[in-house]
Amino acid sequence: MKISFIMIILFLLGCDNQTSRKSVSKLTTFEDSTSYSIGADLGSNLKRQNVGVDYDVFLAGLIDGMELPEEDAKLNQKERREIMSTLQNRIREKEKNQGGTNLQAAEEFLAKNKKENPDVKETPTGLQYRVLKEGDGVIPQKEDRVKVHYVGRLMDGTQFDSSIDRGEPTEFGLNQVIKGWTEGLQLMKVGSKYEFFIHPKIAYGPRARPQIPANSLLVFEVELLDVIGKK
Repeated sequence: MKISFIMIILFLLGCDNQTSRKSVSKLTTFEDSTSYSIGADLGSNLKRQNVGVDYDVFLAGLIDGMELPEEDAKLNQKERREIMSTLQNRIREKEKNQGGTNLQAAEEFLAKNKKENPDVKETPTGLQYRVLKEGDGVIPQKEDRVKVHYVGRLMDGTQFDSSIDRGEPTEFGLNQVIKGWTEGLQLMKVGSKYEFFIHPKIAYGPRARPQIPANSLLVFEVELLDVIGKK
């Protein structure tokens, strides 16, 4: 996780030059919206990484960095770099440990899913899928672009993405997405709706992403609306 000085400044553009929080009841300008969006994203990232931040100390550091000579800061640049390096190492170690736990949980889930649900099929790569509705259109090839509606969830049911909630389908090239999608959509005909259970090795693997922890098993409901053609 890298937190740039510019991001921190933007994160707190709406704050007074005092170590207290300014109340923001509405966003009236583009600068307001930009400031809030960057701040909310940074805050969500810090929360996801479980990084403890004391707001007053955080803001004090920001103000010192903006207003004081470097030699008067409570921590010099070298010390700050060392602290951030330690933080990043701790985050990576945490993700590694969490990734091992998640990988084991994913494999246990898939074994149980295949055993207890006779309508679930599995490919040689470990992709599991269930046919919710079978269409009668064309089958996309790896070089094609497709249009789909989908909902993505973690193994515990937590939703992390949905084209349906956004109110419009998504288009992409089949060779531009995770391996589980590339493979799974080539099993479908236009008009079909499948449920995919995607092993971490054909999803995002050990690399954590926003809202998706390391080595997460992903569950998608995907409806193939159209094959647009070659990308």
